[in-house]
This record gives sequence, structure tokens and C-alpha cells, in this order.
Amino acid sequence: MRSFRRLIIALMAVLVLPFTTQLFAQGPVPQGPAPKASAPAAASAPPAGQATRNPPPLDAIDLETWLDGFMPYALERGSIAGAVVVVVRGNGTVLQKGYGYADYATRKPVSPDATLFRPGSISKLLTWTAVMQQVEAGRIDLDKDVNSYLDFTIPAFDGKPVTMRNIMTHTAGFEESVRHLITSDPKAALPLGRLVKVTLPQRVFAPGTTPAYSNYATGLAGYIVERVSGMSFDAYVEQRIFAPLGMTRSSFRQPLPDALKPLMSSGYPDVNDKAKPFEIVAPAPAGSLSSTGADMGKFMMAHLTNNGVLMKPETMRMMHDFRAPGIGPLNTMALGFYEQWVNGQRSISHGGDTQWFHSDLWLFPESDVGLYISMNSSGTEGAAHAVRSALFHKFADRYLPGTDPIGKVDDATARQHAALLAGNYVSSRGSFTNFLSVLNLLGQSTVTVGEDGKIAFPALDGLSAGARDWVEVAPFVWRDTNTGERLAAVVKDGKVVRFSVDVGSPFMVFEPAPAGLNTVWLVPALLLALGIILLAALAWPVRALVRRSYGQKLALQGRSRLAYRLSRGFAWLVLAAVAGWMGLIAAFSADLGSIGGPLDWLIILLRVISPIAAIGLVASSGWLLWLAFASKRRWTARLGALLLLLAGLVVLWVVVSSHLYGFNMVY
Repeated sequence: MRSFRRLIIALMAVLVLPFTTQLFAQGPVPQGPAPKASAPAAASAPPAGQATRNPPPLDAIDLETWLDGFMPYALERGSIAGAVVVVVRGNGTVLQKGYGYADYATRKPVSPDATLFRPGSISKLLTWTAVMQQVEAGRIDLDKDVNSYLDFTIPAFDGKPVTMRNIMTHTAGFEESVRHLITSDPKAALPLGRLVKVTLPQRVFAPGTTPAYSNYATGLAGYIVERVSGMSFDAYVEQRIFAPLGMTRSSFRQPLPDALKPLMSSGYPDVNDKAKPFEIVAPAPAGSLSSTGADMGKFMMAHLTNNGVLMKPETMRMMHDFRAPGIGPLNTMALGFYEQWVNGQRSISHGGDTQWFHSDLWLFPESDVGLYISMNSSGTEGAAHAVRSALFHKFADRYLPGTDPIGKVDDATARQHAALLAGNYVSSRGSFTNFLSVLNLLGQSTVTVGEDGKIAFPALDGLSAGARDWVEVAPFVWRDTNTGERLAAVVKDGKVVRFSVDVGSPFMVFEPAPAGLNTVWLVPALLLALGIILLAALAWPVRALVRRSYGQKLALQGRSRLAYRLSRGFAWLVLAAVAGWMGLIAAFSADLGSIGGPLDWLIILLRVISPIAAIGLVASSGWLLWLAFASKRRWTARLGALLLLLAGLVVLWVVVSSHLYGFNMVY
């Protein structure tokens, strides 16, 4: 289970705010429960939504004192090797400081201006900045069919094309794409122009209707920048973003330029593991940036001051101030940035995760403040996620206090609404048309209701430093009293049709699991079916040995004997397929790079064996059942054949509904 959980965390959280440690959990996004992790309180702060009377000054002395009380303990508690924290105000740095180690084995300390971290999907902010520069130059129209910029065609969905605005708000409608996503083998990376063609995923939502985070779409945006500017993406960012800002220790290039390699921090699962190789993010515009904390501070200041260095003030305001339609009052997307409201104040933000590095960047335009953190380890039980959440909320409570208007729904109504919300849900960020859609079955998110009438959403618990306490503050809007984060649902005809939460609403929603795929019944049914198949398979050789020891022969003759042996043979083939899928998941968990090609042979083999095994088991056990009735065999023989048939039907349903067949290698 731990290896499967690591796969869910890695796939859904890779290159995105780690809400989807629960899913995929990124996860694509975050869909099974996320691991819980604790983080220190750092300093006393009021409950969410309450203001401190005399907030301390945001200066280097107070900030360093506060962070020195928070970060060392947080890293040690979470078994995280090192981190960098940067706080800027306007066009000046308040504090930039490294904590822990860039190389744990040699005890090399983290330096804010001489240690490179991998900020993952925060890289997208530079890609979106490049896009907006080209919008300003008149080469890109945010609302034009992107096919006009491409040398291949993205098919329309419901007659509607993809636009750059769709891409920048994660509403282009693409399903998740993880093949050729991340690897440690530089030779496995494809040129951007080829990558966007061979990894084009299916569109599963009409554009503009459903947020579904897409690394592929960001890679596509980077390719469009290449085509309209006439420059490679790496060269464009170096000349148009890094150079004007003086970001001399930053690069999208993979592997790193020789001058920067000695500065690169090692990456770790946690301090008890060995350092991992440099990660190659295949869709580079989506997450390949390597940068120091100091350079990221320069990027934050450029967006806060809006001084015209990167683009005209009106263009940057267009980028920052846009608010895409969303669910009720929840956070939504700007153009590329997403919102995070805290203490009544809007921040525009982005998180990022590779396998080993975990980061967040927040800009508070109203207060002219920017905050950035990057860590080089996931930590014990995903501790990096809790540390980031705690830092954001505690920093805001200490230095940017404010109040949120808080309402309250009467208890009777709250209980009714909670009961309506309870159930199993599937994230919009996921796979729906390929074999990885099986993760929607294994990783559904569940909303439950406690005896006190309050909802619980366990998938979100691991992303904060404390327990969640959801209180309904408006019809179908719940608020966590500890963080101020909200959960809201859309209700039509008395039924919840989708919901989301503040930390995921800009780029994913949850919709009720289809009845035929709801894990409430399907997982127990599948486990029972596999148990029956296992017993039938094992009983075949065991009974043969028993008969041999007593000198007996198999009572079945002719067609009945053939049907019996076929059903047992296909039972073993089903078990072999299950073992193969489990081995594949284990391989993916150990090395996400194996998704990109090394195990293609096994994937194809399993997608051939699985339908053959399931159909063969159904056909042979059905034949055996018919013969048992035709020959008037004992009721036990009829029951055994019936149970095996039902078990085969369950397996066949999973194979078909989860697309565990075929040869298409876009996933």
C-alpha cells in the first residue's frame, strides 16, 4: 500500500500544488487519502479570520527571528534535508535565507543565492509571463483558436476549439498526461515540438467549463511561444526574462549548463534516503526551472512592482486581475496565477512539485509582499506539504492580519446539506480514456459525515498542519475554522453535481463517481471476485494432488472436463494479469521515469492479457455452469461455477471500464 500511495502522490502532485497528493492525488491533482503530516505552530497566531491587534513589523530582524523558530524544527520534524525562504516587499528583499543542507551527506548548507532548487510548476509562471509578452506584442490572441499558431491540429470538442485563455486557466479540457513527464534519463527527453505532437491527450471536457490541471497544455503554450517568437523556449526565457531581471543563476535547460551544475541542490525522499539524480521534466515549460531563492525573489519583485521591465503595467494587470468563473466564492484562476485568499486578502500564487522538490510562491499585491519557499525533500509522510501550508497561514496571520466575514447555517440545515454532500467523488484532473483511468477507481475521494453532523474530507487532511474543522457558513459553503479555507458545492435538483476546495478549485473539481464505478461497491466486489478466482485456481492443483494420492480420477468427462480446465486456466491467467499490474505500479512508484518508455512492453502485454483472461474466464465458467445444469450435477458444482462466472464478470467490467486493453500509448 505504501508503494501505491507513493505513486498516487507522485503522479498527481508532480509539477502542481500538492492538493493532489490525494489523488491522481497531483496528481493530475490529489484522489486517495493524502498522508498526514505535522508541522510546528511556529508562533502564536489567532484563529483564521481573526485579526491581531498589533502585528509586528515585517522587517528583517523580526522575520528572521520568527523563521528561525519555525524552519529548523519543521525540517527536522519532517526529515527534510534543506529549504530556502525568500520574502520581498516592493522592489526590495526583506529576507532570503537557507535552512538545512543542499547535500545532506557532506553537510553542505543551503545558500539563498548560491543553491539551485527545482520549483516545479512555479516554472509555469515564467511560461505565462512569456505568453503575456507575446500577447502584448500582438503575436498571440488569448481568445483565438490555438491551432492558428501550430503546425499540427488539436481536434475540437463539441465543436469548440482550445484558446490560450483556456490553457492559462486550465480549462482546455485535456485529460491527464503522464507519459514522457519526468525521468532521470536525459536521453529520454523529447524536443518540445515533437513532444506536444506525440503526447497529445484526449479532451474530455468542453473548453471553459471544467478546470482540469494540465502539464501538457503548458508545454503546448511554451511551444506556441517558440513558434510566434522564432526562438527556442530556453533561449527566449534567458533573453526576455532572466536577463532583464538579472536572474543569472536560473535555467530551464536540462541537463543544467556546466557553470550551474555545482550549485544544484540534491533531492531526497527524506533525509534517510540517498540523494536522487537530477530530474528531467519532459514538458519543460511546465516545470523544468532550476533557480536560486535570490533569483526567485527578483521574479517576485518584478511582478509586485509592475515596473514595465517584463511587460507594460496594463498587460501585467490583465494577467493578475483576471478571475475565471469558478464554484461560488472559492479561489479561482487569474491568467496563469491562481488565487489564495487569506485573512480577507487576495494573493496570486502557484505551487510546484517534482518528485523530490516541493515549493510555493505567493504574491500579495495589496500589501506589496511576496513569499517563496522551496524544499529539497518530500519528508516523512509528505511533511513538505504541511510545512508549506503552515508557513503560508502563519506568515499571513502574523504579518498580514485581517478578518473574513463569517456566517453560520442553522444546525438542522447544515446536517441536511452535509448528508447531500456525502459520497464518493472523482477528480476532474485524471485519466478517463486510457489504462491509467484505473486510478480513478483506486483513488476516489470520499466525503463523510460525523456524528456531530460535520463533513470530513480526508483527502485534504494531509495538506495542512492540523486537523480540519468544517463549518457550513453559507448554503453549501463550508469553512475550515483552523485555516479559513473553504469547500463549496454546486447543487442542482437537490443533488450535488460538483464541489471543490480553495486549495484545488482553480484547477480541479470533484464530481460524483458514476454508479458503475463507485468504489463503495466495486472495490469490495473486486476483492471478493479475486478471492473466488484465487480459490478456484489453487483448488485445481490441490484437488489433483489429493486425487493422485488416493488413486482417484477426475469425475468430469468430455466437454465438462474441458470447460473445467479452461476455467481454471483462465483463472490463473487473471491472477497473472493482476500480479503484472501490481508489479507495474510498484515499478512506477520506484521510478516515475519508467512510465516514459522502458516498461512499454509490459504495459502492452498486460493490455493484451487482461481482456483475454477476463473474457476467457467469463466464457469458460459460463460454459461450465451451463453444462453443470445440463448434466444435473450437484448443487455445489452449480454454485461453484456460478460464483466463478460472477467473479469473471466483475473482472471483465473493471477491464472494460478502466480501459485495461488496447495499444494506444498516449497516457
